[in-house]
This record gives sequence, C-alpha cells and structure tokens, in this order.
Amino acid sequence: MDVPREYLRLGLRFDRLEEGFVDAFTGDPELRASVGDEPPPDPARLAETARGLIAELPVAGLPADRTDFLAGQLAALECGARRFAGEPVGFVEEVTAYFQVVPELGDQDRYALVHSELDRLLPGQGALAERYAAFRRRDECPPEKLAAAVHELSGALRERVRSGYGLPAAEIVEYQVVTDKPWSGFNYYLGGYRSRVAINADLPHRLGQLPQLVAHESYPGHHTEHCRKDQGLVERDGQVEQQIFLVNTPQCLLAEGLADLGLAAAVGSGWGPWAAEIYADLGLPFDGELAERVNAAVLGLDQVRQDAALMLHDRGWDADRVAAYLTRWLLVGEDRARQSLRFLSHPLWRAYTSTYVEGYRLLSRWLAAQPDGQGVATAFLRLLDEPLTPARVGAELAEAGVGRRWPVEPVRTVGG
Repeated sequence: MDVPREYLRLGLRFDRLEEGFVDAFTGDPELRASVGDEPPPDPARLAETARGLIAELPVAGLPADRTDFLAGQLAALECGARRFAGEPVGFVEEVTAYFQVVPELGDQDRYALVHSELDRLLPGQGALAERYAAFRRRDECPPEKLAAAVHELSGALRERVRSGYGLPAAEIVEYQVVTDKPWSGFNYYLGGYRSRVAINADLPHRLGQLPQLVAHESYPGHHTEHCRKDQGLVERDGQVEQQIFLVNTPQCLLAEGLADLGLAAAVGSGWGPWAAEIYADLGLPFDGELAERVNAAVLGLDQVRQDAALMLHDRGWDADRVAAYLTRWLLVGEDRARQSLRFLSHPLWRAYTSTYVEGYRLLSRWLAAQPDGQGVATAFLRLLDEPLTPARVGAELAEAGVGRRWPVEPVRTVGG
C-alpha cells in the first residue's frame, strides 16, 4: 500500500467534513478531484482508515523520520475523525492526540510578576490595565499606513532570510486586508513558492506587533517553511506527504512554534530599533526599545489563552467567567477578550491555541539547548527543512537533559 498517497487522500476527505481543515494542498489536482467526486465521507470510516494506515506503516518501507511524521499525523486524524463522528473526547486528550503535548494550566504567580514588570515599564497615573491600554493605543498603526508598513517590513525581513537561510528565486508573498475573521493574520500557501497573507482589519495592529506578524506569516515563518519543504522534501526527496498541511495535527505545533520564533531567528535582540528605522521612513514614530521590552514581558502571559481553553472545555467554566479571566490577566478590554473567546470556541480551532503556547515553549527550549558551536541558525534550518515532530524534538531535549521549564531563556540573534 502507498501509505503517503493514502494519507493525502484521507486528509482531503477531512476538508469535506469541515472546510478549512486542509490549510494547504499542492499535490496532484486529479487526486483532489477524485476525492471530491466520492460520496460524502463518514467520520467513523475515516477513523477506521486512519487506524488501518497506522497499522501499515511498519511494513511500508519508509525511513524512520517519514514513518514518525506520518504516524503522528494519522493519530491526530484518527482522534479528529472520532470527534466528527460525535464520540466524546476530553479536551486534554484531544490536544494531546493532535499535537503530542499535554496542555497544563499556567502559574498565576508568574502572571503577577509579569504585571509587576509592566508596571515598572509603563509608569504613570491610573491602573496598570489603563496604562497598558494607553500604551497599546499610542502604538497602533494608522489604518492608512498599515499596507505600507507591512510591505516595508516584509521586504526587509525577506532580504535577511534570503541571505541568512536561502529562498527559492521565484518565491513571492502577496498581502490582502480582510475582515470578520477570528485571527489577526493567516497564511494561505498557494504552491509554486507563492503565498497570500491575509491581515484582519477588524483588529487594531500595533507597530510593536507588526514585525512579529510579518515574520510569523512570511519570513522566516509559514511562507518560508512551505517554500523550503516544497523545494527540498517534496521536489528533491519525493516526500509527497508534505504536499498537504492539515490543521489539528503535530505539524501545526512545530509550524506555529517556529513561526513565533521567526523574528528572533531573522533579527534577534534589537529588533525594536531595527523596526524603528523602517517606520521612520514612513513617518511613523516608534519607541523600539520600549516596545521590545514590553513585548518580552508580555510573552510571559501567552499561556493565559491556553488556560482559558482548558477552563472553557475541560473545567466547565462559562464564557463570562473565562472572559473575565482573560481580561484580568491579559490586561485587555471586554471586546478583545470576547474576540479571543470566539477563536477558543470555534469547533475547528478550539484546541489550536496550544500550538502557539506549547510550540513556542518546546522550540525555545530546543533552540536554547543546541550544542555549543552549532548555533541557532543551523537548528532553525532543521525546523524549516526536516519532517520533525514534537515527539522527536521532545526526545532530543530529553537526551540533552532538558526538561519542561519556564521561563525559557531568550533566543539570541540568528540572522544579524
């Protein structure tokens, strides 16, 4: 049995259950058309198919890395199919099956320390939430300058990635502004080294957040990963399973983790002043040093969103109580908390927050644990180029004697 091809077929069937489950597919269009001509899929049969393919893997004759990758993906699909079939699956079990990590509640004492640091960075009158809101308002990018700022940041990051990591000559990213979405930005990989990145105009975009957003979606994040895996794993090595990108699978956790580390990988410490120079050419005042310090502090609150998901889906909290928790610890208004709840409540995306939280935690530890002399750049290239899994990364950390810990050490400059 051609397990990789059957995996592609299985993944395409999931998109017929829930549009958007296939984030990207660049494989044989005839395969997609044939799946589209099939009768509507039965989720229980899809779960059975996934289990059958897992059983076939040991005799499929694939190298260990491909076997491990497919085993993780298929296990996630098996769980997802059972949920689609209406089988009760606990939230922690769901996240673990999808992403090969066990979600845990964060430490509220640590969140309080983050608040203390923000209190120091943002002096003045009024409650911390008010001062933080005022800082965020001052930092907002004027809507009429958003497109120009995104394109300038994208061009600058692209040059760093091209020289530091390498990109296919024909790659390109197009940006568009959209509304009525539960996320701030989204990469649609179109194949042929082309991506369309959508920016959600419903949310205010801050100058201190835009470099991270562009790095995450484009350079050296999602777009770069798609391009390099297309060029290497698919075209050079024939790993057709890399032609499909499926949400709620282990590949998502690594993809989101590496994308969240994109700015550190491309620019590193000092990204604030670097961005300030770009903004100055657009007539946008920006205190890059303060923005960088605030962003570093706020990073310690990232687990709050995973807490909210656990409380909503595992601990039985109602939406109002979860919104109040988000408002308290994230120092955001009711509207922003409700926007987060919209994402956390979406049937397809409810578990997905863990990819950002646990992906960043896992890969930060892994990059920081690289042997002396290897450097973060070499390790980051592995994330871009190899079919790694969270389980494999975790095993390498265990071999290096690095367990779960927080906070992680900051990832130092990679590209300059």
